[in-house]
Amino acid sequence: MSQASLPSSVRSHTRSSSDEIVVDDQERMDVLFDALDDENCRCILEATDGTALSASEIAESCDLPLSTTYRKLDPLAEAGLLSKRLRISRAGKHTAEYERAVDDVTVSVSPSGLEVRVTPRDVAQESTVTA
Repeated sequence: MSQASLPSSVRSHTRSSSDEIVVDDQERMDVLFDALDDENCRCILEATDGTALSASEIAESCDLPLSTTYRKLDPLAEAGLLSKRLRISRAGKHTAEYERAVDDVTVSVSPSGLEVRVTPRDVAQESTVTA
């Protein structure tokens, strides 16, 4: 996933040699921290680790009301922690599905302040076909 394809909330001008993205803006850090501070958001990130799930599947996996799940998906996607794609069904019913878009978020304290590094995951951008 290129830096340009990440949402503006986590896009940064600084990139390390290992494809980590250095988040160097306080507003962007706040968006990430807010999402990571929320217990329900963390559950969604765990549930979507390596598995693309629909909102209904996430709600069931995390034992959340569907309305809460939808409210949490937007900030996670905005923070660049989730990717969203379309699940194509041969039956004609298409469903949005979500998958964790990062492998790591690392926070370090340095003499110049906090440093946040995000390691994006290579998430397939293609739609999947189901029976």
